[in-house]
Amino acid sequence: MNEPAQRGADGASSEIQAVTRASQILALFRPDRPHLTVTTAATELGLNRTTTHRYFASLVSCGLLERGRDGVSFGPGGLLVQLGTFALGRRAVVDLAPAHLARLARATRLSAALSLWGSTGPVVTRVEEDGTSAVVVSVRVGHQLPADSAQNQVFLAFMDDRARAERLLDGDDGLAARVACVRRTGIATTHIAESDITAVGAPVFDEAGLCATVAVIGTARTLPVHAPHESHRALAEATYALGKELGGERHYPDGFVSGV
Repeated sequence: MNEPAQRGADGASSEIQAVTRASQILALFRPDRPHLTVTTAATELGLNRTTTHRYFASLVSCGLLERGRDGVSFGPGGLLVQLGTFALGRRAVVDLAPAHLARLARATRLSAALSLWGSTGPVVTRVEEDGTSAVVVSVRVGHQLPADSAQNQVFLAFMDDRARAERLLDGDDGLAARVACVRRTGIATTHIAESDITAVGAPVFDEAGLCATVAVIGTARTLPVHAPHESHRALAEATYALGKELGGERHYPDGFVSGV
């Protein structure tokens, strides 16, 4: 009775391994190496050539790779180009955000940070600091924010993949309650007691949905999080203006700016 279940589990494991191998092959392509041979890939991944050739054939059949003109090498296929173009389009926010972040930092005299969703959470992509303050509270670019961060709360509240959001919230009733509040208000807050650092986050929508989050960062004195503050309004106005520039105005909660 247990044997079919075991075979099913083995099959699932094999499928996961196949996806991992495929991603490893795709990761071998770089701007300075737009084409790749089966032999090179097999050598770098430590696979035998026959197995590697099967992976390449499968990737070609689903449009992720295509054969080069020489008949030996392979390059990115049409589907991969399509997905890459879409991803770059969603990253338009990175090009438009700096001016909005700089104005926000000046208006609030706080640091303003833009984050994009990484593989498992928000990753800080751009930071603008207030140059007039003697002491600056900030966050480094490339830092992945923790689960209880204001920007992660915003992502969990508004991300399109609701099944993923529910999985990430599973078992954390406190965080789930905070995320539900963010869905109603459009604003998330957090306070790290041991360092007295505070942050307030808000969503940035483009024409397709949530594409980024922005937060202002300070201390409990410069950025209170438990009561409405002028910095909350400035943040809401900045993210709304950025989103409107990206075509995402219709995605904001009713009263997003006026209700802050």
